[in-house]
Amino acid sequence: MELKGKKILVVGLGKSGLASAIFLRSKGAQVTVSDVRSVEALAQELPALLDAGVMVEAGGHGLLTFRRQDWIVVSPGVPLDTPELVQARGFGTPVIGELELAGRFLRGNVLAITGSNGKTTTTALCGEIFRASGQPTQVGGNIGVPVISQVAQSREDGWNVLEVSSFQLETIVDFHPKIAVILNITPDHLDRHGSMEHYIAAKERIFSNQTADDFLVLNAENAETQQAAVRAHSQIFWFSSRRPARQGCFIYQDAIVWRANEKAALEPVLPVSEISLKGEHNLENVLAAVCAAKLAGISVDVIRKVVAEFRAVEHRLEFVARIHGVEYYNDSKATNVDATMKAIAAFPGGIHLILGGKDKNSDYTLLHPLLKERVRAVYTIGAAAAKIEQQIAGAATVVSCQTLERAIEQAATHAQAGDVVLLAPACSSFDQFENYEHRGRVFKQLVLARQGLEAWQNVSA
Repeated sequence: MELKGKKILVVGLGKSGLASAIFLRSKGAQVTVSDVRSVEALAQELPALLDAGVMVEAGGHGLLTFRRQDWIVVSPGVPLDTPELVQARGFGTPVIGELELAGRFLRGNVLAITGSNGKTTTTALCGEIFRASGQPTQVGGNIGVPVISQVAQSREDGWNVLEVSSFQLETIVDFHPKIAVILNITPDHLDRHGSMEHYIAAKERIFSNQTADDFLVLNAENAETQQAAVRAHSQIFWFSSRRPARQGCFIYQDAIVWRANEKAALEPVLPVSEISLKGEHNLENVLAAVCAAKLAGISVDVIRKVVAEFRAVEHRLEFVARIHGVEYYNDSKATNVDATMKAIAAFPGGIHLILGGKDKNSDYTLLHPLLKERVRAVYTIGAAAAKIEQQIAGAATVVSCQTLERAIEQAATHAQAGDVVLLAPACSSFDQFENYEHRGRVFKQLVLARQGLEAWQNVSA
């Protein structure tokens, strides 16, 4: 992909958009960025762009700006049905995303991990395993570091371990991972994709460029990933927490085992008891990571040591504090109903659940069985509160709280020793917070402040 002298527009100035613009400019392209946010809102990003010689269009998109480009690079947060992008494609202007752009320059092998839930935990765990094996390893993508920022440090003998979202996969053309992992596909982002069919199609693009020399790791217990196998051209390996797999990773006699093919002997990897992460969903995440690591030729000794030492990633069933015998857990990354169901299932009962945020066209009635079985009360917050309260009526006691601070106060008032206060909102955070990380940090700050107050009161007494 020749960039020097090309006129390239970057749409959207999130982390990946900013990194793409700087990269393109360093390669000699004539770069313009366009964002609907105002100049004031972009105050942090503007200095670096202007210093690099990037032209900036703020406060909206101009149709002429989109027409005068050789290429358009769109950030994941920008919908592809944005009118200006639709018109640009109509004129024949190529539109790609940051993942596709980076993939054309990235050196070394790529392990790409997607799924509706578990991506970040699995990606982080894979990164730790690959690093511990001694192979040059970079971890990034949707997990935090834009892939385009990793191009300069990538190596032919190294691995690029990437978390990739459906938004990123929508715009790939030639992106080609050596190992692709689909952890699961359940309803999510339907407000963006429009239908489950479109969402599934976006996820399956992760293996669209793979060949018979590549590997695809799939969840044997998820209906959608089972169906994906029919459309794949790569070598398929399965992971399962419930049954043996023809080839891949599964549980046998309370241990994770690996089978290279149908005729191969079982190779023990580690006892399930050595995994510190809570919940069956995290067991599946570990199985997927072990499968990917074995396909990359990493030894069992390395895998076992790293898995045994690995702790929960921030905002994923993260233990925060114990106050008066009540445990507080931060699962702010549970931004869809399926993730919330997995979080609830990780505890036997006594749960005080905080739900709400910005709705993603979700069906909260799916929570009914788990709410009845394990949840003492639900505390609703944010813009989706009314919809949630209507759809879960009768399944659990509901307390309308509006804000996260109020929800914690109410939950702490009603919870008893042995109970769990769980933030697993089943919604995005953009109604009241910058992102799910911001929401999780606020939750932890509020809980820890309450812990500090309780400790101070005890000392004073």
